[in-house]
Amino acid sequence: MLAKRIIPCLDIDKGRVVKGVKFGNITDAGDPVENAIAYNNTMADEIVFLDITASYEDRKTLVEVARKVADNISIPFTIGGGIRSIDDIREMLMSGADKVSINTSAVKNPNIISEGAEKFGSQCIVIAIDTKKVNGIHKVFIKGGREETNIETVEWAMKVEKLGAGEILLTSIDADGTKNGYDIEILKEVSESVKIPVIASGGAGKKEHFLEVFTKTKCTAALAASVFHFKEIDIIELKNYLKQNNIPVRL
Repeated sequence: MLAKRIIPCLDIDKGRVVKGVKFGNITDAGDPVENAIAYNNTMADEIVFLDITASYEDRKTLVEVARKVADNISIPFTIGGGIRSIDDIREMLMSGADKVSINTSAVKNPNIISEGAEKFGSQCIVIAIDTKKVNGIHKVFIKGGREETNIETVEWAMKVEKLGAGEILLTSIDADGTKNGYDIEILKEVSESVKIPVIASGGAGKKEHFLEVFTKTKCTAALAASVFHFKEIDIIELKNYLKQNNIPVRL
């Protein structure tokens, strides 16, 4: 069985790492490069950088951050936020990112998924899906969770897989930052509906939440932010805990 991945997420706003609750109430969490180096040295499997206001403010993501991070870490990293074109994808990959994460642009122009996969390989294309329950149905949200679409989450996940996405980063807005646990319901539904890897995001608060997402869903990775940034959970201790509970991890 493939090792489950533990992925810190660095949300970036105006060049700083930040963390919020349900996509609001933003708190500063330090310098992105310093954070990345620390995670590189503490057994994180990958890192995700998301410029959380790039799409909403209609600007490009932080290319300079990608370059600096690439110069300082050895583990793979994904970067996203404000990626709108094949040229944007190329620029991020040329700057050192291993993958790009696309949300808003993929919804507005699904061809970017197939074109990106064809030019750079599916393994480079991560589709970020921000989901929230609306009248009992999980819907896709774009522009940093600010704008609701009429797209159902599971249907969209299946579509992006067909278009050539190599991975899905699924964030529950309802669970985000609450530390009450991952949204098992939608994570289970999506991860069982597609064959590509699904990264669980939103809601991690203690080690048991990681164990739960790996035992109750088919997610191949679990992402978290504040519990790692503020040293509430140590990644090496988390991995040892998971290993003791028969979850394969890289140590």
